[in-house]
Amino acid sequence: MAMQAQEIEDLIRAEFPNAKITITDLAGDGNHYAAEVIDESFKGMNRVQQQRAVYAALKGKMDGSQGELHALALTTKAPA
Repeated sequence: MAMQAQEIEDLIRAEFPNAKITITDLAGDGNHYAAEVIDESFKGMNRVQQQRAVYAALKGKMDGSQGELHALALTTKAPA
């Protein structure tokens, strides 16, 4: 089952309410997205820690072959 971009944003926004979030559907199929998440809470974290925090916010939607979200190209950073 495919996910809508708004569903992805809503899940991320629940954990990062003040983040700047941009979601792009890469293939038009609801399964391959890119997300950019810029949040103050990422200061002092390395990229792996930032991305783990965002993946955790997706609450298992990418887990295994039956996950609702097949692919997410994730870019994270703290604001400049």
